Amino acid sequence: MAGEKLFQPCELGGLKLQNRIALSPTTRARATPDGYAGDLQRDFYTQRASAGILITEATAVVPGGRGGPFLPGLWEDAQIDGWKQVNDSVHEKGAKIFCQLWHAGRLSHSSLSADGKRAPVAPSEFLQPGKIFTEQGPQDYELAHALTIDEIAEIVSAYRDAARRAKEADFDGVELHAAHSYLVSAFLNDMTNKRDDDYGGSIENRCRFLKEVLGALLDVWEPERVMIRIAPLGHAYNTWDTNPEPLFTRVVDILNELKIGWLDLVEGDTGVTRKPEPYFDLSKLARQFHGPVILNNLYTREMAIEAMEQGAGDMVAFGRAFIGNPDLVARLEADAPIIDADQRAYYSGGARGYTDFPTLAES
Repeated sequence: MAGEKLFQPCELGGLKLQNRIALSPTTRARATPDGYAGDLQRDFYTQRASAGILITEATAVVPGGRGGPFLPGLWEDAQIDGWKQVNDSVHEKGAKIFCQLWHAGRLSHSSLSADGKRAPVAPSEFLQPGKIFTEQGPQDYELAHALTIDEIAEIVSAYRDAARRAKEADFDGVELHAAHSYLVSAFLNDMTNKRDDDYGGSIENRCRFLKEVLGALLDVWEPERVMIRIAPLGHAYNTWDTNPEPLFTRVVDILNELKIGWLDLVEGDTGVTRKPEPYFDLSKLARQFHGPVILNNLYTREMAIEAMEQGAGDMVAFGRAFIGNPDLVARLEADAPIIDADQRAYYSGGARGYTDFPTLAES
């Protein structure tokens, strides 16, 4: 049967999975104003728990690590219970779920910080063009503060604490968001990292923050339960690395040295193209990595089937297709129509456009 490998149960990274389909992180801004997950998130993820692995929306490790309002976090113990209810429900459906830990860096706003006053942070002072959506409406991005060595250590510690809370909430693992010009990515890329100390300049120095954050996650989790998302060719927020191939070759070497379990590889610009410039063949990184690789970005049913049959990776992630199709796995297997969700409801709040999409059987 066509696609047999994509849809059959498998075992990867020590986890028994229902299939080789993953839910890609899809930030939907449905948390409470103070970053709590609840019934809406439980319903959203449970509806999509026919996938093998679910990766949560970006979950901030500090209040000022959010890239907008109504986004969830794990910066305090009181946030554990909401996520535990999500995970218990997902596990009842047979899926595994990883928590994507995140710091937005300069792509945040002082109104989102713990005291509502602290400027966003970055490897180097940086004023991001454009506007960010806040609870008060769209506002200009603010000049980001260049992190001191002590402040870097505090953020690393915040990742460790959030990883511990993720374990207490019964997640199956954690994913480090190291893509799309958020804080970890900003340290890696030469367009956003202009430091002249141990965290800037050479590739090895620009990878130092990544290594320290991964080390913090490994203080809590076994390596095979740690995943990382990278987008070597991503042009998010008009920034990237000017010579990505040697940089990300070294990044994957580091992942192998630390025995990191999973690689979530975004191929190209998310939702835009698979071959932006500067371009190099990312299949090299997939072959280089020692653990399971989740392929990600603009996959169709046919592309996913072919990728699994050819062994290009170990799983395929779908993001936008899962928004309007809670039963996407069944639709893909049956080669049934895929609903293109109305983007006006992506961040509208409440159940509308979030948990009210019908399954194939219901429609």
